[in-house]
Parts: sequence; C-alpha cells; structure tokens
Amino acid sequence: MTGIEQLKGIPGRYWHRLEDGRVQCDVCPRFCRLHKGQRGLCFVRGRQDDQIVLTTYGRSSGFCVDPIEKKPLNHYLPGSPVLSFGTAGCNLTCKFCQNWDISKARELDRLQDEASPEDIVRAAIATGSKSIAYTYNDPVIFLEYAVDVAKVARKRGIKNVAVTAGYIGSEAREELFTWMDAANVDLKAFTEEFYNRLCTGRLAAVLDTLEYLKRETEVWFEITTLLIPGHNDSPQEVRRLSEWVMTKLGPDVPLHFTAFHPDYKMLDVPHTPAHTLTMARDLACQIGLHYVYTGNVHDEAGGSTYCPACGARVIGRDWYRITAWNLADADSCGTCGAAIPGVFERNPGGWGQRRVPIRLGPTHQYAIGCGPSRL
Repeated sequence: MTGIEQLKGIPGRYWHRLEDGRVQCDVCPRFCRLHKGQRGLCFVRGRQDDQIVLTTYGRSSGFCVDPIEKKPLNHYLPGSPVLSFGTAGCNLTCKFCQNWDISKARELDRLQDEASPEDIVRAAIATGSKSIAYTYNDPVIFLEYAVDVAKVARKRGIKNVAVTAGYIGSEAREELFTWMDAANVDLKAFTEEFYNRLCTGRLAAVLDTLEYLKRETEVWFEITTLLIPGHNDSPQEVRRLSEWVMTKLGPDVPLHFTAFHPDYKMLDVPHTPAHTLTMARDLACQIGLHYVYTGNVHDEAGGSTYCPACGARVIGRDWYRITAWNLADADSCGTCGAAIPGVFERNPGGWGQRRVPIRLGPTHQYAIGCGPSRL
C-alpha cells in the first residue's frame, strides 16, 4: 500500500471502519486496511478522510470496438462488435500481464478519455455495438463506474460483458454480476502456489466466483487459461483444472486455452508452443468438456465450435472471423438438432476481425475504420 498526501474521487460502496482507526476496502479479497491518505494495492482505490474513494471514475485508458470473440466469448452473439474500455490499476500483480501498461499504471494522467456513463452508451449505439465490455484492467477495480454504465446500457438495450480475473469480494460480486449479461473469467492456473508466487492472490477466491456465476446467476460465462511454459502447462495441471470445471460447472461451460507471449516481468519465458494448446484441448475434451478452444494462435479447428452430439461443425472461426454457420433456430445444431448452449441470434454478426480505436468527444462523432485486428 502506498502513502500519498491527497486523494480525489467518488465515494466507494464497499468498505468499513476498523477499531484501530483504519478503513478496510471490501471490494476484493485483499481487504486493504488503510490509514488516511493511503491507496490500496490496486492504486486507484484509496482512503480519503474516513471513507474509500474510487479515483478513476469517468476516466478511461481508451475505447475500442472489437469483435466479441476477442474477449474471448465464442458462445455470445458471435460476429458482433463490442465497445471495449478500461481504466487503470489492478488488484493482482501478475508478472506475465499482457496489458501491463494499463493494469500496472501508476500515473493517472495516462487516463486520456473522460466519459460519463451516458457518453459511453451513446458511443456503443453509434458504433453499432451490441454490447459494452469492461476490460483491459478489471471491472472489479472500477466497479462503481462499470455498474453505472451498465445500468444505462441495460435501459438502452445494450448488453454488458465483464472481462475479469474474478478476484472480488462477495457483496461486490453480487452487485457487479447483477448488471452483467456475459463474462469471461481468467482462471490463471490451478495451484495456489502459482497464484501466490506470480499474482499474489488466491486461487480459492476465483473458484468461488466461478461457482457463484454457475449457481446464483443467469450470466453467460466462459473461462480462459493462459498457458505459460514451465509454470501452468503440465498435462497433470491441465487435467486437474479440466476435471474441476467438469465437476463443479458442467460440460457446457466453454474453456479457452490461450498462448503466452513474453511480456512485462516474464520476458525470459518462451512463447507457448501450438502443440501445448492442442494437448490441453485434447485432454479437456477427453475428460468430457464439450466446448474447448485454443487462442492466440492460428488454429481454425481449435477455434471452431462442434456439436457434442454428432460432431458436426456448427460455427467455424479463423482468428476472430466467422467462416461457417450451421446453427438452426439460433440454438441448435443444424445437422442433428441437438441444443447448443449460449446466446445466439439467428444469423451471425458481420463485424469480422476489425479492431477500431475510437475517441469520445463533445460532438459524439465516432470514426469507424476497417483495419484487421492484431493479437
């Protein structure tokens, strides 16, 4: 925790005073206990006088229209555009973070775009986005801002998507996911040792979130595990992770195994070989999971959706582009009629693999380009 002289922000909703005079933040399982003028580990929530404030409300690190498959979500409005944004800071300290320039930011002046919840929803509508993704760092960190945007979005018919590590306290979790329609949760590994050593977090807290989503909500969710050579990519760990998903969440929760590239504080670790992702996918399928995907590599077979009943390909994908569509009545295999779980429309969207940065300004004019996305 970092001491500072002055904080400015809106009041947070999850905190309480301790008998020793400190104030405890209850948004996430870190439960940072703060003296006056201190910030929590996330850096963007801190104590001002006798309360916790959020210092990044209304300020973003940027906006971009992405394919929904980039979140990644393969069973939620395939082919549709999603307006993505985040703020700064993070409540985990992952040494392999691939958005580290945003999530690890300690300079709030990096937040260039100021936008009210109404501004963001107007931008989503103007760009034809079906949904808004709270991403890049983690909506847990900017919960009050994310929820306020989501409330406006829901009134205007725009869906809400949380891209999160799932490291959140129980009360805050209930509020956040009340306003979310879909989520992708990073299950970073399947050992407490990994979470403690590389993220300074706890695996058990993330598993609690996943079970909560399954038992207590109607949120459509998928899981992503970044396989890092030598750290969480052994067949034994992949098997244990897949068996837990099968047992606790069921066979129909999509699981994505994605490739690591050297970044942040793990520049000495090599890229994940494609065969490691294929191994993980094969193992998970053998255990009984119906929808297992590979990501961050060119693998059309590993990125496509197959009917678990007859084996037919129902959605073909090449990177983030839809290449085949064999869904009947928006929810069943066009070959055998078996149900395919997810949230689908009768036809896929046509956004393709474009990734288009936008700026929100007072005139509310949004330039939409057509360049292809990169990894």
